[in-house]
Amino acid sequence: MIRRCGAQDFDAVWEIINDAAQAYRGIIPADRWHEPYMTREALAAEIADGVAFWGFEEDGALQGVMGSQDRGDVTLIRHAYVHTARRRAGIGGALLAHLERATAKPILIGTWAAASWAVRFYEKHGYRLVATGEKDRLLAAYWRVPARQVETSVVLVSPRWFENTERIGAPESRS
Repeated sequence: MIRRCGAQDFDAVWEIINDAAQAYRGIIPADRWHEPYMTREALAAEIADGVAFWGFEEDGALQGVMGSQDRGDVTLIRHAYVHTARRRAGIGGALLAHLERATAKPILIGTWAAASWAVRFYEKHGYRLVATGEKDRLLAAYWRVPARQVETSVVLVSPRWFENTERIGAPESRS
């Protein structure tokens, strides 16, 4: 079952994020790695900034989470994580499909450039990487991340992005 996460789910969301983020250890730049990957304070700040978390629940326990954030003319997918033991079980795809149905807006996803598995996951679901200049523009316009994270990230756009170029601005894409 997919459901909106509430305050009662805070600890479970935090645990899933930090469990799943272990995949980044040794992959992303060392200066971007933190232990824990996301502090409780950082998670609370993300929620306060409008990130709404949705969870995939099975047998009464959350197995994966994915956040969405309304940023005006686009929706951002933020903090998509599945328990390490439950990867490759369709949980991420189910959460993504749910959030896609929940908005008519183009969806943007930022992730670490070195997280090739994450890029492949989103590409498998129809998302396309944008070119570096467009990535930098989008990260500056819609995210609040440090310059070092901008340097080491990529942005993927949903197919809807290309249907709305007049309103948002023509994207550069890379195959």
